[in-house]
Amino acid sequence: MKFDKKYISGRFIGVVIVALVFCVAIIWRALYTMTVEREHWQKIGALYESKIEPLKAARGNILSADGQLMASSLPDYKVYLDFLSGIPNKSDDPKEMAKRDSLIRRKDSIFLSYIDTISEGLTQISPKMSAAEYKKHLMKGFEKRSRYYEICPRQVLNYIQFNELIKLPLFNEKNRYVSGLVVEMRNNRKKPFGSLAKRTLGEMFGAKDSARSGIELAYDSLLRGEEGLVHRKKVLSKYLEIVDREPVAGLDIVTTIDVSMQDICESALREKLKELEASMGVVVLMEVKTGDVKAIVNLQRYDDGEYYEARNYALASLMEPGSTFKTASIMVALDDGMITVKDLVDTGCGVYNMYGAWMRDHNWATRGGYHVIDVPHTLMYSSNIGVSRLIDEHYHNHPEKFVEGLHRIGIGTPLNLPFVGAAEPRIRMPNKENWSKTALAWMSIGYETQIPPISTVTFYNAIANGGKMVRPRFVKAVQKDGEIMKEFPVEVIRESICKESTLKDIQEILKRVVNDKEGLGKRAGNPHFHVSGKTGTAQVSQGAGGYRSGMREYLVSFCGYYPSEDPQYSCIVAIRKPGYPASGGGMAGPVFAKIAARVYSKNVTGDISKVADSLSVFVPDVKNGDIAAAGYVLDELGIGVRGKNDGKWGRAETNGNSVDFTAQALDDKTVPDLTGMGARDAVFVIESRGLKAKVHGVGRVKKQSVAAGTKIVAGQTVAVYLDN
Repeated sequence: MKFDKKYISGRFIGVVIVALVFCVAIIWRALYTMTVEREHWQKIGALYESKIEPLKAARGNILSADGQLMASSLPDYKVYLDFLSGIPNKSDDPKEMAKRDSLIRRKDSIFLSYIDTISEGLTQISPKMSAAEYKKHLMKGFEKRSRYYEICPRQVLNYIQFNELIKLPLFNEKNRYVSGLVVEMRNNRKKPFGSLAKRTLGEMFGAKDSARSGIELAYDSLLRGEEGLVHRKKVLSKYLEIVDREPVAGLDIVTTIDVSMQDICESALREKLKELEASMGVVVLMEVKTGDVKAIVNLQRYDDGEYYEARNYALASLMEPGSTFKTASIMVALDDGMITVKDLVDTGCGVYNMYGAWMRDHNWATRGGYHVIDVPHTLMYSSNIGVSRLIDEHYHNHPEKFVEGLHRIGIGTPLNLPFVGAAEPRIRMPNKENWSKTALAWMSIGYETQIPPISTVTFYNAIANGGKMVRPRFVKAVQKDGEIMKEFPVEVIRESICKESTLKDIQEILKRVVNDKEGLGKRAGNPHFHVSGKTGTAQVSQGAGGYRSGMREYLVSFCGYYPSEDPQYSCIVAIRKPGYPASGGGMAGPVFAKIAARVYSKNVTGDISKVADSLSVFVPDVKNGDIAAAGYVLDELGIGVRGKNDGKWGRAETNGNSVDFTAQALDDKTVPDLTGMGARDAVFVIESRGLKAKVHGVGRVKKQSVAAGTKIVAGQTVAVYLDN
C-alpha cells in the first residue's frame, strides 16, 4: 500500500524537532559537565563519597563435649569524642568562616552545659575515675579541639556500660554530628569457665580480633565466618548505613573437653604444685578408645606464687621423659625377641660403670641396689642399670635397630596436631657425629631424647587400647545453630604398635608396677579398681650448663591408664620441681590417683545402694546458689530435699541423707553474698546486676572483693576467690 504524505501533520514535525533539540541539549550539557565543570562536581561528590567497609561476622562459639559454652564473643566498646564533628573545614571565604565560627560556638555551648552531668554519669558507669577527674580529662580534649579523644581513658566498656553511656545528655542525640560520639565496637572473647583449658582453647588479639593460639587459631577459618560489606550514603539529608552483603556468622566448634573432668584435673594438680612449690605442671586426660582429650592442664608458677595457664606445655614442650620411657625400651627388646620376661639382669649394688660413666639406681645409697632381678622388676623398681644393661647388651653394636624399634612402636611418631607450636618427638638416629658409647644406655632410660607429654600419653593410650594407636582428638564436630555440619572421626595412626604377645607382657608388667607391693607406682593405685602405669623421675638439663650447674630441677611424672582390665582413660601427670627429694611415684602418683578416683566415681552408673554400709554417705556436696536447679537434680537421684520450692537462690546444707535448702532473697541494688556458690552461679548473679566478674581458683566461693550488702555501682568489678 502506498503511503500518502498528506497524512503527516505539521504538528508532528514540530514535536520531532523539539525532541531532537532537547537531546542535543542533554548531550551538550553532559559534555560541559564532564569537561568545564569537572573539578567543581568532583569536589561536591567528595563531600558525599562513602567508602565500602567490611562488616564483621559474629565469631562462632567453642563448646565443651556436652555443649557447655567455653568461649564466646561479646561486644565491647571504645568510645571517643569528635569536638569538631559536623563543622566544615577552614575556608578562604569570609562568609564560610563566619558560619564555621558560629557552629563552633553553638557546639561549645552545648558541650559546656552538659559537662558536669556527663562527668557524674561517667563515674557511675566506670568508677575508675572521679567526676572531677573525668571533667578535667574531657576539658583537655575540648581545649585541643580533638577529633578523636578517648572518653574513658584506657578503658573498654562492656555492653551494659555502653548502653548507660548513650543515655547521658549529648551522647543520647541520634545525630552523631551533634553528639560528636565516635564508637568502635569489638568482639571481646569471653570464657565463662575462666582459666579452665585456657591455653588449649587459645587466645585472641583483642582489638585486631584475630586468633593467636590454640583452638581459636587452629580452627580460625571456621570460627571467623565471612565478612559482609557496608557503606554509608546520604539520603534526604540523612546518612544511612546500607548493607551490600550480609555477613555470615562463624560455625561453632564442639571440643572433646569435659568441663567437670577439666576442673578435677586442674584442682588436683594445683594442690600438689603448691605443696611442692613446683615451677610447672601438666596433666592430660585421654579417652582410650577415641583418643578424645577430656582434660588438658598447663600450670606455671608466677612471681606472686600463684599458678596460671601460660603456655601449652603438654603440646609444645620437649622434655626428657625419664623413666616413663623405659616402658618403650623394654617393649622394643621384647618385640624384637632380644629378651623375654623371664630373663635376668645383674644390677649389682646399685652403681654401675657404663663405659666410664657411672649409672646409679635410686636406692643405691640406702639399700645397696637390687642385685639380680628379672625383666618385669626392671620396670617395677624402675632400675636404670637393669634397663640400660638389657638394651646395651643387645643393641650396642647396632643402635640404629633400637631407634628404628622406637619409631615402629609409635613413641617417636609425629602426631601432626593442628596447633601452631605443637612439638614433635626428637629421637635421633645414630651416626658418627651424634653418637657416643654411652648414648644408647642413657637413651634407653629416657635421657638424650625429647618428647612432649602428649606423645607419651598417646603411647600409653595405645597400650591400653589393645595396641591400636589413635591420634589425640581435641575437636569432634562443627555445628551451626545446633545442627552438626561436620564430624571429625577417630583417626588411627597404627593398627598395632607391637606383637600381641609383647603387648600382653607389657600390660601385665605395668599392672604390677602399681598393684604389687614391690612396685614404685603404688601411690597411683586405687583400692576399688586396678591402675596400670609407670613412674618417671628425670633430672632436668640446664641447657649449656648440663645437669650439674645451678639449682637442680627434676621432672617427676606418672603415666598410665585405668581400669586395667577394661581401660577407659589414660592420663599423664608431669611436674617440674626444684631440688631433692624427687619421686614420680610419690609426687605425681597421688595426683594421678586423685584424678582417677574422681573421674571413675563421676562415671559410675550402677546401684550404689548395693555396696552401702553403716558408714556410707551418698549425698553429694551441694553448693549454694541456684537451689531450684540443684533440687531438680537431687530429686532425679532420689535424694531427699527440703525447701527447694521456696525460691530460686539460696543456701544448701547436708542433713544426714538429705539436703536442706534455705531461700535467699537477692537484692538488685546491693552486692549479694556469694559465699559457697559455684563459679557459674556466682558469675551469673554478678553480671546480671551490671557488674563485672573476675574469678580466681576453682571450687566454691570463699570470699569476694566487694562485701555483701554494698550498694551496686554499674560496671564495677567483683573478684571472687574460689577454693575446694
